[in-house]
Amino acid sequence: MKGLRIILLVLSIFMGSSLASSGLTGQTAPDFVLKSSTGENLRLSEYRGDVVMINFWATWCGPCRQEMPLLDELYGRYQRVGFSLLGVNIDDDSRRAMAMVKELGVRFPVLFDEEKKVSKLYEVEAMPMTILLDREGTVRHIHYGYKPGYEQKYLNEIRSLLRE
Repeated sequence: MKGLRIILLVLSIFMGSSLASSGLTGQTAPDFVLKSSTGENLRLSEYRGDVVMINFWATWCGPCRQEMPLLDELYGRYQRVGFSLLGVNIDDDSRRAMAMVKELGVRFPVLFDEEKKVSKLYEVEAMPMTILLDREGTVRHIHYGYKPGYEQKYLNEIRSLLRE
């Protein structure tokens, strides 16, 4: 079964689709606390009431670098109406992540999962991995990988969740 899941995941990345094969879909998102780029600890459950996007990324991931400015644009556009974005970096050294955040001018909160505990909790198997939660904290959409055009999917899903 695990082999089939890996094959489906690889196919989804190469075909540009976003399979929501994770058992997390429809479940309450597992809570976590991680240190942020500002030095404070942020807890996912503190964002209840907002539509939340969690984006797992790494500095070595080309599609992550391509996607981040587009995610930052979505964050800037919808933050005032109840949308939050948490970028969870999985690099072993947060200094590389901080340098990339600075270089790209990212404004959304960036969290550091150096021990990979949260990425394991969320079954992260591909970079980037983007999860959208509704206002109650339920996992509604999961996207694996990134290709140009995904931001339109994100936009449609965010708008729909904000209207609920």
